[in-house]
Amino acid sequence: MAYQKPATRPANPRFSSGPCAKPPTWTLDALRDAPLGRSHRAAVGKDKLKAAIEKTRDILGVPADYRIGIVPASDTGAYEMAMWNLLGERPVEMVAWESFGAGWVTDAVKQLKIDATVHTADYGNIVDMAALNYDHDVCFTWNGTTSGVRVPGDPIPADRAGLTLCDATSAAFAMDLPWDKLDVTTFSWQKVLGGEAAHGILILSPRAVDRLEQYTPAWPLPKIFRLTKGGKLIEGIFTGATINTPSMLCVEDYLFALDWAESVGGLDGLKARAEANAKAIWDFCDANDWIGNLAVDPATRSVTSVCLKFTNPVITDGAAFAKAVAKRLEVEGIALDIGAYRDAPAGLRIWCGGTVETSDIAAMLPWLDWAYHTEFEALAQAA
Repeated sequence: MAYQKPATRPANPRFSSGPCAKPPTWTLDALRDAPLGRSHRAAVGKDKLKAAIEKTRDILGVPADYRIGIVPASDTGAYEMAMWNLLGERPVEMVAWESFGAGWVTDAVKQLKIDATVHTADYGNIVDMAALNYDHDVCFTWNGTTSGVRVPGDPIPADRAGLTLCDATSAAFAMDLPWDKLDVTTFSWQKVLGGEAAHGILILSPRAVDRLEQYTPAWPLPKIFRLTKGGKLIEGIFTGATINTPSMLCVEDYLFALDWAESVGGLDGLKARAEANAKAIWDFCDANDWIGNLAVDPATRSVTSVCLKFTNPVITDGAAFAKAVAKRLEVEGIALDIGAYRDAPAGLRIWCGGTVETSDIAAMLPWLDWAYHTEFEALAQAA
């Protein structure tokens, strides 16, 4: 039988997990005040960069004594910068339950040759964070962008001796982050606020700053990674004097996104939007026995990068089937870029961060039902 296409279409079909959807009110006109053709070290550039840092602090509730810096190369650059500067002073616990965490393991163990204990979990599962040795430094992702699994609760002890290095790129602006338990936190503009790519945020606790000023790693540091000079923190990095030249167009875009975030209620508003989006998908999965959440434990489900798997045992080539469903939705202009990450299990990944409207999720889901049944019927006919 032929399944009827739904009548309602999403107003915005952009459900990519990065770069993510722009804020709903965004237009190109939002960038009109960008100081293009000006030095980022001119007063206007410095003011914009400082405003971006301080608005980030205000919305996320970052403590006043934590430093916030804008750094190159997105979240990857920010996290690499932290590892290269801080690791090596003591043993390290490397934690990975998805591809980006696995990348940090590779960099620490094979490139920096750190004395590390590696903890891993399969996609959909998570490492027991409470069981780690926090007298060591601990490197982990708060939310697995490619696995749809996030840290549940608050497992980090306050009396830890080591530093915690947290990749929060798909968690910041969508989840509560316990700042008193995080010594390094990184994220990129292109995730929850839908900013443009290539810029990262590096947040350092006073404990991380102390380590930077008291410890010199055994390896040479590229200029683009250097956070200290003469044994002292380069404070300018954390007031808007960036290491390399930032795009003032991207800065303007980020400022717009921060203003929009304030307009929807700040962090609480952004969390509520993401949670409503994710719940719409979870309810859909509960109502349909052919699809489920990749996260094994509901307590660990991500509310931003929601990863799904097809559960019908008749489907033997899950990768081909998932690709066909995603392609059908793309061709119809219903959902763009929702295939699972290339290293993840076959399935779909639907971004539910705060810049996505719940009405668009609700309009997309009947189309997902249509695409699944259309592809499954074609599969049955070919068998």
